[in-house]
Amino acid sequence: MGAVERNGYVFEPEFSVINQKGAIHVYHAGEFVEEIQFDYMGDFPEPGYLEELINTYCENHQI
Repeated sequence: MGAVERNGYVFEPEFSVINQKGAIHVYHAGEFVEEIQFDYMGDFPEPGYLEELINTYCENHQI
Protein backbone atom coordinates (compact mmCIF):
# COMPACT_ATOMS: atom_id res chain seq x y z
CA MET A 1 0.00 0.00 0.00
CA GLY A 2 1.42 3.34 -0.99
CA ALA A 3 0.63 6.79 0.30
CA VAL A 4 -3.03 7.68 0.90
CA GLU A 5 -4.33 11.24 0.46
CA ARG A 6 -7.37 12.59 2.27
CA ASN A 7 -8.48 16.24 2.45
CA GLY A 8 -4.97 17.66 2.16
CA TYR A 9 -3.43 15.04 4.46
CA VAL A 10 -1.01 12.37 3.26
CA PHE A 11 -0.60 9.06 5.13
CA GLU A 12 2.62 7.16 4.34
CA PRO A 13 2.84 3.65 5.82
CA GLU A 14 6.13 1.90 6.52
CA PHE A 15 6.84 -1.34 8.33
CA SER A 16 9.53 -3.77 9.42
CA VAL A 17 8.94 -7.44 8.60
CA ILE A 18 11.66 -8.50 11.06
CA ASN A 19 10.20 -6.59 14.03
CA GLN A 20 6.58 -6.77 12.83
CA LYS A 21 6.08 -3.15 13.79
CA GLY A 22 4.95 -0.35 11.57
CA ALA A 23 4.03 3.30 11.45
CA ILE A 24 1.92 5.57 9.33
CA HIS A 25 3.46 9.02 8.97
CA VAL A 26 0.88 11.78 8.72
CA TYR A 27 1.67 14.95 6.70
CA HIS A 28 -0.39 18.07 6.07
CA ALA A 29 0.66 20.65 3.47
CA GLY A 30 4.02 18.87 3.23
CA GLU A 31 4.71 19.17 6.97
CA PHE A 32 5.04 16.15 9.28
CA VAL A 33 2.14 16.07 11.77
CA GLU A 34 2.54 12.82 13.72
CA GLU A 35 3.21 9.10 13.57
CA ILE A 36 0.61 6.36 14.09
CA GLN A 37 2.43 3.25 15.39
CA PHE A 38 1.07 -0.29 15.06
CA ASP A 39 2.02 -3.94 15.39
CA TYR A 40 1.01 -6.68 12.97
CA MET A 41 1.40 -10.40 12.34
CA GLY A 42 2.48 -12.15 9.17
CA ASP A 43 4.69 -11.02 6.32
CA PHE A 44 2.91 -7.71 5.73
CA PRO A 45 0.26 -5.62 7.44
CA GLU A 46 -3.17 -6.17 5.90
CA PRO A 47 -4.21 -3.26 3.62
CA GLY A 48 -7.65 -3.30 5.28
CA TYR A 49 -6.01 -2.85 8.68
CA LEU A 50 -4.00 0.14 7.46
CA GLU A 51 -7.16 1.63 5.93
CA GLU A 52 -8.95 1.15 9.26
CA LEU A 53 -6.14 2.96 11.12
CA ILE A 54 -6.33 5.86 8.66
CA ASN A 55 -10.14 6.01 8.89
CA THR A 56 -10.00 6.05 12.69
CA TYR A 57 -7.40 8.83 12.64
CA CYS A 58 -9.57 10.88 10.27
CA GLU A 59 -12.66 10.38 12.41
CA ASN A 60 -10.85 11.32 15.62
CA HIS A 61 -9.31 14.42 14.05
CA GLN A 62 -12.37 15.33 11.95
CA ILE A 63 -10.44 15.28 8.69
